[in-house]
Amino acid sequence: MMWKVAKAKWTDWSMIGNVGKKASAMANTIFYQYGLLVAIIGFLLGRAMILSELTPFVLPYLAAVYLLKRERAGIAALSLVAGALLSYHGQIVFVLAAIITFVLVQKVVTKFITKRTSFLPYTVFIASMMTRLGLVYAMEGLVTNYALMMATVEAGLSFILTMIFMQSVPLITAKKIQQPLKNEEIVCLIILLASVMTGTIGWMMYDMTIEHILARYLVLLFAFVGGAAIGSTVGVVTGLILSLASVASLYQMSLLAFAGLLGGLLKEGKRTGVALGLLVGTLLIGLYSEGSAEVSVTLMESMAAILIFFLTPKDLITRLARFIPGTVEHSKEQQQYVRKIRDLTAGRVEQFSTLFQTLSSSFQAFPQTANEEEDERETDYFLSNVTEKTCQTCFKKERCWVQNFSKTYDSMQKIMTETKEHGEIKNQMLLSEWKKLCIKPEKVIQTIASEHEYYQVNQKLKRQVLESRKLVADQLLGVSRVMGDFAKEIQKEKQAHHYQEEQMLDALRSVGLEIGHIDIYSLEKGNIEIEMSISADNGHGQSEKVIAPLLSDIVNETVVVKQEEPDFYPNGYSHVSFNSIKQFVVETGVAHVAKGGAWVSGDCYSTIELGSGKYAIAISDGMGNGERAHLESNETLQLLQKILQSGIEETIAIKSVNSVLSLRSTDEIFSTLDLAMIDLQDATTKFLKIGSIPSFIKRGSNVTKVEANNLPIGMLQEFDVDVVSEQLKAGDLLIMMSDGIYDAPKHVENKEMWMKRVINELKTDDPQEVADLLLEKIIRSEQGSINDDMTVIVAKVKRNTPKWAAIPLYKAPSFTRKKAQRAASFS
Repeated sequence: MMWKVAKAKWTDWSMIGNVGKKASAMANTIFYQYGLLVAIIGFLLGRAMILSELTPFVLPYLAAVYLLKRERAGIAALSLVAGALLSYHGQIVFVLAAIITFVLVQKVVTKFITKRTSFLPYTVFIASMMTRLGLVYAMEGLVTNYALMMATVEAGLSFILTMIFMQSVPLITAKKIQQPLKNEEIVCLIILLASVMTGTIGWMMYDMTIEHILARYLVLLFAFVGGAAIGSTVGVVTGLILSLASVASLYQMSLLAFAGLLGGLLKEGKRTGVALGLLVGTLLIGLYSEGSAEVSVTLMESMAAILIFFLTPKDLITRLARFIPGTVEHSKEQQQYVRKIRDLTAGRVEQFSTLFQTLSSSFQAFPQTANEEEDERETDYFLSNVTEKTCQTCFKKERCWVQNFSKTYDSMQKIMTETKEHGEIKNQMLLSEWKKLCIKPEKVIQTIASEHEYYQVNQKLKRQVLESRKLVADQLLGVSRVMGDFAKEIQKEKQAHHYQEEQMLDALRSVGLEIGHIDIYSLEKGNIEIEMSISADNGHGQSEKVIAPLLSDIVNETVVVKQEEPDFYPNGYSHVSFNSIKQFVVETGVAHVAKGGAWVSGDCYSTIELGSGKYAIAISDGMGNGERAHLESNETLQLLQKILQSGIEETIAIKSVNSVLSLRSTDEIFSTLDLAMIDLQDATTKFLKIGSIPSFIKRGSNVTKVEANNLPIGMLQEFDVDVVSEQLKAGDLLIMMSDGIYDAPKHVENKEMWMKRVINELKTDDPQEVADLLLEKIIRSEQGSINDDMTVIVAKVKRNTPKWAAIPLYKAPSFTRKKAQRAASFS
């Protein structure tokens, strides 16, 4: 029974919701498609009047509608005439004449002026002046200075209002506004709404004036949505226009401006706070302007505006707030737009990632050449070429290939195999049998040997194609992985860390620091990202010296300043970004010299810190010496650097460089590559040695060798990269050198032991000094002769100790990631 009652109630609410949606859709159709809203605004502007005799709103409104919605121009003109006909000012003749004059002037302008939009305010000015002066002359027979002045004032106001209405009319007549409003657009919208309100002058209800109620409601609405700045602006603009329409309403400008300011300041109290601001403003300004006798009417008008304000649907206020900069709704709308663009971009990147992955799979799906069917097909193709050149013109063809097919085929296949393995026929029994079988044995054997050369070239080309396809597949797969990771990075959002942000704010403010706000983007171990706004410290470095150590103490991990932007915010505060410190840093020293002391060396080197938290050290030695070798080695390093910086894994990067250099030209010019990738978080190092000589690691008094066997870059199109991993520690020295250093001492037989002894005898651990001393030692050992290009790079791994450490001046709050995550889950 209860289920039936609940179901009936649900059905009733669904019916009510459907009726509400239908009513809303019908109202939109009537107001926007049928032009009812245009007619209502036109009717009220036709009644509007300022300075007791001027109606400057008619032509600007008609011109704006004519320009923006020409199909509604007729409705606008009729509504303006209807408003003037039913108004109190008696300006129906002027309105009719002004509309006709505007149409005629616009037709003339259309024929001679191409930029109609920019000339439209001038058209309105001319039409207004002609109409007003024409009516004055027709009624009084002459134009006085006063009439000329008032006509000029009216035409000037029409000129300005035309430009204002051209911006504000679309904001009302459009169903949806796509972009947030600028401050100028907000002011133009308020001027239009206030101008429409002047059309209600003379309307009374229980001694209350309708235009006062509507004006105060407008102030309440915008103060609640936009705060004190928007509220006071709306109050000033609305009050100014109302006071121009009626001198008796002059004090309304003060009341509305004060009420908008108070209401905006009290907006944290929701609608009640904004309403309280209007009541306080009404009492203060009302008592001062009208006295206690008349304040009751003004108070009743404010109460009526408050009642309408409380009856305003929340959805309407939310939609309005979306277009006002600085509001929460506007920020959410912007975030939603940014999220949409971000998701769209990430989706496109993922599509490209999937495309490259599919292409990689298609390139990897090459046929296997080792199966029996493929070998049999190749043999048939080979023998068919041989028989076409020998047996095709033989008169015993039918006997060999029809009567004795199997015997002839097997014999030729054995000859092909024998020729392939030995280059000639060493099996004498096979040779004698073939001479008995064939009448032209030598010619067939020679043709098989000749054809075998073409066969080998063909097989080599096929292997190269397959190897190239595999290399392209690996490269496409690497690009796919990079793009996939990039798509994931794009989709990362700022996680909610409200609890931790409040905790940090309390801790920093408790020691006297002026912190504006804190945004925590990540609390992941080794990847902390925090941004905040702090007061300017005039270059004293409080971010590095005080805040970073305090944050390190709070999160139990070393945090340093990544970037600081002084005077970033309007209030003079600075924007500071903090990140986790890398556990290790690398200090390098380099010493190099060209062969014979020349200017250009065939060796090139590079040391770069990659964005992925890795440090790369590379030496490339081009074949030979001089400029050509320098260009080869330099190009190798440049290609490698660009590929590594794109995020592609090291082995694929080296294979890509090898592919480019091996396929680029037919010249046999190769380059060696010695690459070390040091992880700055744990000092794990990967060595990729392509044709290079060993490197050495000095730890205290121990020196160890690091080597791998790989051919030089560009020699083969396909090769497997041998990767050697070593765990470095703080204080270790990594010595990498070119073959000019390692092979220089000709008198030494065991170069490895000699190099270890030289490195071990060094008394310094400064990287630059070690590099200089090694190079000097090698040159002295050869009596000053430099027989090859020489390059040595020394890298020292050091603990990354921040310049400023935490000072425990206060008891740091309990801040663990588990507690923070648990608190965040409850919040």
